[in-house]
Parts: sequence; structure tokens; C-alpha cells
Amino acid sequence: MSPSLYPYSPNFHQVADGHSLHYVDEGEGPAVLMVHGNPTWSFYYRNLIEALRGGHRTIAPDHIGCGRSDKPAASAYPYTLERRVEDLESLVKALDLREPLTLVLHDWGGMIGMTFAARNPHLVGRIVLLNTAAFHLPKTKSFPLPLKVARDTAVGSVLVKKLNAFSRTASRVCVTSPLPAEVRQAYEAPYDTPANRIATLRFVQDIPLSPGDSGYELVSQTEAALPSLGDRPIFIGWGYKDFVFDRHFLARWKEIYPQATYAEYPEAGHYVLEDRRDDLIPKIVGFIQSTDAWEGA
Repeated sequence: MSPSLYPYSPNFHQVADGHSLHYVDEGEGPAVLMVHGNPTWSFYYRNLIEALRGGHRTIAPDHIGCGRSDKPAASAYPYTLERRVEDLESLVKALDLREPLTLVLHDWGGMIGMTFAARNPHLVGRIVLLNTAAFHLPKTKSFPLPLKVARDTAVGSVLVKKLNAFSRTASRVCVTSPLPAEVRQAYEAPYDTPANRIATLRFVQDIPLSPGDSGYELVSQTEAALPSLGDRPIFIGWGYKDFVFDRHFLARWKEIYPQATYAEYPEAGHYVLEDRRDDLIPKIVGFIQSTDAWEGA
């Protein structure tokens, strides 16, 4: 990968069990914490980091198993939602981030980040949501077949771990404007061996659909807490052409946060920061710079 695509010095934080969590930490000023999903990594936020680092401290971790973080076997790390939230809390504590943060959340980052917010509301001043969820599958939405195959079948497990099907496919179908080859390769680079693809598989297997599934009750708790975060400035950017986080999810966000600022892109895909970066990133920067972060009652 060309250093010009991702020109950031590495930083590492030791989470529980001694695993190293990599994170970007660039710029100075009010902190913006960017939480990625699956199968991306902090690389997803590179253009937003560049736009904000002149006046903000931009922090973008790689979840364990992703990006430049350690990729332990499933026997050495639980790969659950609960643990992801604990890792994020551990990083925030280690960095001594005490002022209200701006959260930027995409894909699984929404579930992780909003659970963090529900547990630590005093640390959250603004929220930016990008094609994500922090609630159960909407009643109007069917669970997508490709995810069901990856989540529930041995064939899906082989496709994800042995053939890198999830990351390789995502770098092509999650955008409506084809990515340059070097950008696709950068998205896929951390997942270059079957052992290094454990997180891409475990994220899908950890999707909670029914009571009794790992994380189901935690999602219920977070969903119930979402309205209590509605007094923060909230921005929601959305690409319609997302086979998972589609208009059903967007409609649910509008029920929860009707007062939020929305930027909707009918022709953009799941990687909305890629498809509409020239319009969306200035909107996010403008939102952050023009709103006062919530500081409590």
C-alpha cells in the first residue's frame, strides 16, 4: 500500500488479554473518535481524518482482528459485541479522553459506538452515523441471504476464511463508483491469510437475530437507550444502495432521531464515505464546526 494513501504513524494500545489494538491519532483539538465496521478498518476514515486533523484530534482504532491490530485465534479472544465495547472503553480511558467526544460510526461501528455512548453519555458530545444500526433488525427488513450464508453455514465460513470472499466482495459491491485498484487492495490487505480473516467471519457470526444469541440483550439495552442521546447534535449520512443498511434502517433512525441533520444519497452504496466523499465530508466537517458539543445539563 502506498504511504500516500495512509500516511499515519502507528499507535498501539494493549487491551485485556494483552492483545495490541492499533489506532490512528492525528492532529490536535477537540477529539473525534471514528469507529469502523466489518470488513473495513481505520483506512475507511482516511479522507475524513485529512479534512479534520487541522483543527481536531482524530482517533480511529482498528478493532482486534482488523486492520493493523493483532489477529488472535478465536480461542484467545471472544470476538463479541460486549468485548468490542470494552476495548473501545479501554482505549478512551488510556488516552484520557475526558471532554465530550464527537463519534463517527459506520456499519458495526454504530452498534459498538452507540453502546459505548449509552454506557458513557457524559463522554459523548456529537454523533455522526453512516449506514449503520444500533438496534435490532427492523420488522420490515429480511435478513440478507449473503449474510445468512456467511453467518449460518459451513460453506459461508469457508468462503469468508479461505477465499476472503467477504472483504474482496465488499470492496467491489459496497460502492457504486468503482474504487481504484490500489484502494481496493488496501481495504483487503489486512485480511491476506485465512488466519487473518477471523474477525471478518466472527463479526457476521455474532449478528444477534434472536433472544439467546450472543449480544441480543445488549442490543436491546442499547436500542432502549438511544432516545436518551437525542439531545446531542446528530448527523446521519446515508447511501441508499446498501443491501444491508438500506432505507428500512434509515427509516428507523428517523423514528428515533427526527431532529437529526440528514444527508441522503440515492446513488451511493454502503461505503458512503467513498462514493460521496466530495459532498459528504465537507458536510460532516461543517456539522462538527457549526454545532456546539453537548456538555450535559
